Amino acid sequence: MYGLVNRAIQQMVTSRHGEDVWQRIKEKADLADLDFFSTYQAYPDDVTHRLVAAASEELELSAAEIMHAFGEYWITYTASEGYEQLLESTGETLPEFLDHLDTLHARAGLAFPQLQPPSFRCRHGGDRTIDLEYHSHRRGLAPMVVGLLQGLGRRFRTDVQVEQTAARDRGDGEDLFHIRYAESTPPS
Repeated sequence: MYGLVNRAIQQMVTSRHGEDVWQRIKEKADLADLDFFSTYQAYPDDVTHRLVAAASEELELSAAEIMHAFGEYWITYTASEGYEQLLESTGETLPEFLDHLDTLHARAGLAFPQLQPPSFRCRHGGDRTIDLEYHSHRRGLAPMVVGLLQGLGRRFRTDVQVEQTAARDRGDGEDLFHIRYAESTPPS
């Protein structure tokens, strides 16, 4: 994964728990000698997995809880790191944005040539529901998707309820999320 992901984990931890906690997490992840993550450098996925495992131990939360919180955080973090225009151009509503996730990743791939993004496919229901298929060669990231969807709900001022209805980690052929959403509320 790119350094941008690991930097976001660092920022989430330091903003919520302080620099000392981050340093302990780096030590537990055997990354104490690493001074910083370069945004555009590709790191082995193992680095991110070690950070999540160390954060899980240090914060006494499950890896799924860490990934869920990170997914929510990722939406605001990427916007603050210069990707607001990319997010804005992906869609004006939650359903539109979800329909164009693969396009967003293709455009991000211009800046991150080694990007190995997931793929998403939406099936829209007539009652403000979406079944979202999530395909990735990486395992264990489904909790992050739930967090991302809830973070997107906040971004679009839309109440979102997410239920994972199929999971590769449970032996299903795919990860599938059932999303219920309300109409967007205008900015105040």
